[in-house]
Amino acid sequence: MYALYNLFILAFRLAIGITALFKPKAKEWIEGRNGQFASLQASISPSEKVIWMHCASAGELEQGKPVAEDLKKRYPDYKILITFFSPSGFAVGKKFKAADYVFYLPLDTKKNARRFIQIVQPKLVIFVKYDFWFHHLKSVNQQGIPLLLISAIFRKEQAFFKWYGGFFKRMLRLFTLLFVQDETSLKLLHSIQVNNTNIAGDTRFDRVLSIAENNKKEDVSASEIIKVFIGNSPVIVAGSTWPDDEKLLSEGLKKRPGIKLIIVPHEITEEHLRSIEGMFPQSVRYSRINDATYLKEITKGIQKRNNTSGQSDALKNRFLAAPVLIIDGFGMLSRLYQYATVTYIGGGFNKSGIHNTLEAAVWSKPVLCGPNYKKFKEARELLATGAAFSIATATELEQVIDTLFEGFGNIEKSGRAAGMYVRQNGGATKKILDYIQENRLLTTA
Repeated sequence: MYALYNLFILAFRLAIGITALFKPKAKEWIEGRNGQFASLQASISPSEKVIWMHCASAGELEQGKPVAEDLKKRYPDYKILITFFSPSGFAVGKKFKAADYVFYLPLDTKKNARRFIQIVQPKLVIFVKYDFWFHHLKSVNQQGIPLLLISAIFRKEQAFFKWYGGFFKRMLRLFTLLFVQDETSLKLLHSIQVNNTNIAGDTRFDRVLSIAENNKKEDVSASEIIKVFIGNSPVIVAGSTWPDDEKLLSEGLKKRPGIKLIIVPHEITEEHLRSIEGMFPQSVRYSRINDATYLKEITKGIQKRNNTSGQSDALKNRFLAAPVLIIDGFGMLSRLYQYATVTYIGGGFNKSGIHNTLEAAVWSKPVLCGPNYKKFKEARELLATGAAFSIATATELEQVIDTLFEGFGNIEKSGRAAGMYVRQNGGATKKILDYIQENRLLTTA
């Protein structure tokens, strides 16, 4: 299996090189790794104390953020290095303030892994959720560096639990400790004699709770324009949507003209935005409304009820009449959910499944999603508590909307269940940091 793994790595590098000829993300993957060892050596001084955190992509960074931020507070003398496998994760990671250094993870060869560890010389290594790379893990283990896996979740369908899973189990035993999300994962690992385990929970709960608690720092102009758009209407905030989600919403809300819709597409390309505009002809884009002059005129007209020109009045009226607002920018979604009457999480018609339901649930809002949610523990549990609803057709969407909007107190009841679920599951970050401190994996000297 070891030889096959190395062959797979070489084949992967060849395949991505070919794909880079016509796929921009594959090209980014390669270009981002060009000259990276020289950049590492130039950036990181041998005298620095470094904590290395690895995230596959942007979603895993969200799980890693609360841990990185708390490490920064407890151990201010340490530098935080975050690596990513994917270009999308790397792009988001560059904006993360707690990260001192952000790099791509080198291709997982024995030579690359040894060189990486030799340059970085990390005092602690944390992998987030998954993305197991044998040579990097082995190099860390051989150097006696504490190695943690956090927010991990395991399913019996994974290779670790198959008859051919010996090589994969070997990777798990390289960790100092595996912090898993739940009892099911713990029992699965124990069934294959992987006992370096502990239950901490999912750090994403801490992340979304932190976002909600620190909401006072949000973009004031953004909140003002969203409030103006909504007015007194009920509103569905649909986050991380794909074309199938948008089609469902378009068909399912036809009989509900009084409900406004805010769409935050997962992929913000001109082609996708035009497709959404085709489904919702009276929609407006946030970037056009958020033009400085436009925003000034709209807010002046709303707040003072004193439009000073016909142009201002026309802009304001068009904006207020729009039933759909398309958010064609990044970084707003997690805070937009607070303005929702009901939320919708996209991705439920894709093979990979739905996106982050916790970002919506933390605001005590009912959650709707497509049918592909079953591999997500938090989604299953939200549905079980009545905080979330799965829908597969426009008719089902209409029925759920009828249930929520027409039943007395149904929205409030479902929303309370969502908020309570998130609050009850916080605390994973503290358990991880307490373990690091109690076992003196880092020193404050």
